[in-house]
Amino acid sequence: MKHSPRTAERLSARALAARALVPVLGGKESLSDTLPAALGQVAPQDRGLLQAIAFTTCRHALHYRALLQPLLQKAPSPMAEALLLTGLAQLRDLRIPDHAALSETVNAARELKQDRITGLINAVLRRFLRERDSLEAQAAGMAHAHPLWLKTALEKDWGAERAGQILAAGNEEAALTLRVNVQRTSRPDYLARLQQEDIAAAVCEWSDSGIRVDNVGDVRQLPDFAAGAVSVQDEAAQLCATLLDCRAGMHVLDACAAPGGKAAHLLEQAPGITLLALDISPERCLRIDENLQRLQLQGAQVVAADAGETSAWWDGRGFDRILLDAPCTATGVIRRHPDIKLLRRESDVAQTALQQTRLLKALWPLLMPGGRMLYATCSILKAENELQIAAFLAATPDAREIPIAAPWGEARPHGRQLFPGPTDGFYYALIAKAE
Repeated sequence: MKHSPRTAERLSARALAARALVPVLGGKESLSDTLPAALGQVAPQDRGLLQAIAFTTCRHALHYRALLQPLLQKAPSPMAEALLLTGLAQLRDLRIPDHAALSETVNAARELKQDRITGLINAVLRRFLRERDSLEAQAAGMAHAHPLWLKTALEKDWGAERAGQILAAGNEEAALTLRVNVQRTSRPDYLARLQQEDIAAAVCEWSDSGIRVDNVGDVRQLPDFAAGAVSVQDEAAQLCATLLDCRAGMHVLDACAAPGGKAAHLLEQAPGITLLALDISPERCLRIDENLQRLQLQGAQVVAADAGETSAWWDGRGFDRILLDAPCTATGVIRRHPDIKLLRRESDVAQTALQQTRLLKALWPLLMPGGRMLYATCSILKAENELQIAAFLAATPDAREIPIAAPWGEARPHGRQLFPGPTDGFYYALIAKAE
């Protein structure tokens, strides 16, 4: 009787999670790069566990490393670290029974042909359980689980108290928020559909199209999702369409459009516009097209191009509205993308600020007199937000800021800042061009 080779066996959720996390923990790839393949290899009933282990490990990895430090005589191999961190995630935050977390993490090492480290994993995790209280006390300084450079930057920008609130929010799971496609249905009607399916839901406070729902697992199973009735989009991002105030007949640019959520929302709210959606990545442009097709939206041209290299794509026709959802460190969406804690570096802030300056300078001449540009980021760092806009206004005589009067966020010297909590952390500034 022939036996299948070991590599042909289906790996467990724990083994797949550890393998997907190795490049993420090394700061080389994001979860969005590594997790889809892992989810495709696991049994459907185990996908939730795999995702929970991966996200929880990323969310608390910097704290877990501090907890492990006294237990290790030398730095572990990347795979050993990934297995140890996933073990801590199960023991500490996922509330999996100790015996199951220990035995299955050791088994995951065997599945991954890491038999030589099974003893290490078993011993370290058991010692954590015995010495948990003292280890937690020693690692209390890293309980915030964020990079120290980011903690320092937040304290400098916002003070210790608010920085602490931001860090605490970054360790929470984000709510699932939907945006109703008003070209297909209404919010009351879709709420009724959710009620029929026994899915708990409530309207968002500030977005007229937003619905916050309980965790539903696979969003593709939501009522009429495939038919384009709703999209997944945080309430903070949904505020963009209202602020830009597009109307039928306007020519609109979404300069950094992927994956297309804001572009789609603009078309849903103002179906008579002509929209040019740019993104530098051809692969990400395919995602824009896919989203627009699912939502059955017309009036958009999707082009793969560097928005800052206007000579390569601009046809000379001025825009009535420009959305610049600028590249940033994404520090406002850490609760939704916890791998940001492992991937971002302090030097990234200056680099993204330079990109933002370049894009503002390149796109401003394309805006028609009397037109409006909405500058947006999912950052909570002043260097990428209000300081960037202050510098732009000082250098641009025909630019005038339009104050954003709103019940959400906090008015800043320039623009308005949302902090992570009920919504993601977002920044908006609205700028008009002189007639």
